[in-house]
Amino acid sequence: MQSQNPMIADFVKLANSAAGTFAGMTREAREAARERVKEAMGGMDFVTREEFDTVKAMAAKAREDSEALMKRVAELEAKQTIDR
Repeated sequence: MQSQNPMIADFVKLANSAAGTFAGMTREAREAARERVKEAMGGMDFVTREEFDTVKAMAAKAREDSEALMKRVAELEAKQTIDR
């Protein structure tokens, strides 16, 4: 049902146009912000999850090896004390 009143029809056209313009401005602002963030993040060095997990596993292995070696040294020192 369309209104016969041209003033109301003009107001509806204006409101539709304003809504479309606002939606376009919102979309452009979102894209501009996304580009700015992408540019800012581009200069930073980030690691992938796979790289992080690999280094984490290497550190855990190194810690285990270190603890085993410390235990072995303690045993050898204790044995040396007994042999004297």
